[in-house]
Amino acid sequence: MDKAKQKRLEQKGWKIGNVSEFLNLTPDEATYIELKLALSRRVRARREHQRLTQLQLAQLLRSSQSRVAKIEAGDASVSLDLLVRSLMALGASRKELAQVIAGKA
Repeated sequence: MDKAKQKRLEQKGWKIGNVSEFLNLTPDEATYIELKLALSRRVRARREHQRLTQLQLAQLLRSSQSRVAKIEAGDASVSLDLLVRSLMALGASRKELAQVIAGKA
């Protein structure tokens, strides 16, 4: 948001903040969510790069297409374990996983 718009909104009584402030997240909670989202984005990118459908990835994982859709959407019900296993099934190396976790990829 540009500064002029932000100033106009604040003058009208609106409070400008970020998601962490709005949801009252601790720094650890915000980091956890960002990690899950980064892993989810990488799953989708790897799947698309390999030209696989969600159904084909689901078959690799012995899961369902709807579960893969939840993985890629960053659904709260998806565990870190499933995200990591999905990336490994798509051929991600330990180094690539470390880069995603470190926020460098």
